[in-house]
Amino acid sequence: MASLGISSLISTLFLVLALATTASSSKVLSPNYYDYVCPEALPTIKRVVEAAVYNERRMGASLLRLHFHDCFVNLGGPTWAVQLGRRDSTTASITTANSDIPAPSMDLPALITNFKKHGLNEKDLVVLSGAHTIGFAQCFTFRARIYNEANIDPNFARERKLTCPSTGGDSNLAPLNPTPSYFDASYYNDLLKKRGLFHSDQALFNGGSTDSLVKAYSSNANAFWTDFANSMVKMGNIKPLTGKQGQTRLNCRKVN
Repeated sequence: MASLGISSLISTLFLVLALATTASSSKVLSPNYYDYVCPEALPTIKRVVEAAVYNERRMGASLLRLHFHDCFVNLGGPTWAVQLGRRDSTTASITTANSDIPAPSMDLPALITNFKKHGLNEKDLVVLSGAHTIGFAQCFTFRARIYNEANIDPNFARERKLTCPSTGGDSNLAPLNPTPSYFDASYYNDLLKKRGLFHSDQALFNGGSTDSLVKAYSSNANAFWTDFANSMVKMGNIKPLTGKQGQTRLNCRKVN
């Protein structure tokens, strides 16, 4: 089976969704949005996503990340009724994206402020950060942590330095946690051991207001799954474009 890259995958998804561009301009997102306007949309997307994840295990994390960029996906692990019908903006700003998307270098106050700006609370912050239970990260995103920070397990730092030198190797990959292909609660257990890969990860368990939530999820995977699903739905409902605003793009990289 040929491997699907992220660009071709997204193009396929949006070509399917483009069939629904004449859908209702309802102001409320709905998990049944495509049932009548494009009933084959979700089965087709499901097949494409499954094939992509099968061929490239990083794809699950990549698609989950896209939810933070106004896309959606329903992968393995916890399940929820995805609110469908979000439209793409006809304008884009890299400056706004860089300021609105949480950075791996952020400390806890900055993370809380960032999430609060979008109507998300500390619980949403901790549980959505749990998305780092799957996937990999490039060396340049965590180099400063493993070489410069003190609140890190020295054995863990030493392991990561084997594939992330102090200079060069920026695109070398490291797993976000020991089980990067499984949506489990190991992310939180790692934080208790000071083995968070990003500065922003370990900031959630570093003597601050979110410590208790990290402890709770580390011992209760079912609670993590339930709360993650709820927070994903909540995030998916942030400022949807309605009426004559936005469009469903034929190519996600440019307006129609």
